[in-house]
Amino acid sequence: MPKKRRKLDRELEKEIATAKKKVELISAKINDIDEEDIQSEYRSAFQLVLVEYLSLSNLYTSSGVTPETSLIRQNYYKLLEQFENEYEI
Repeated sequence: MPKKRRKLDRELEKEIATAKKKVELISAKINDIDEEDIQSEYRSAFQLVLVEYLSLSNLYTSSGVTPETSLIRQNYYKLLEQFENEYEI
């Protein structure tokens, strides 16, 4: 039986590309923090956002648009907003 084609969405691809840039920028800013304690705190708080972004990117690449990608996308934005509200970057 042939493999089912994955459903693609240009807008979601743009959002994932933008999310990648945002994750890279925030990671770079965290790495620029001089105090190790503060850097460690920021890094651990940002880890949830990073994991959610990676999950979204990998799931979209493997499966395309699914209900799970929509859920992970919403979760990513929620976690990013929480991080940005709690931590000054």
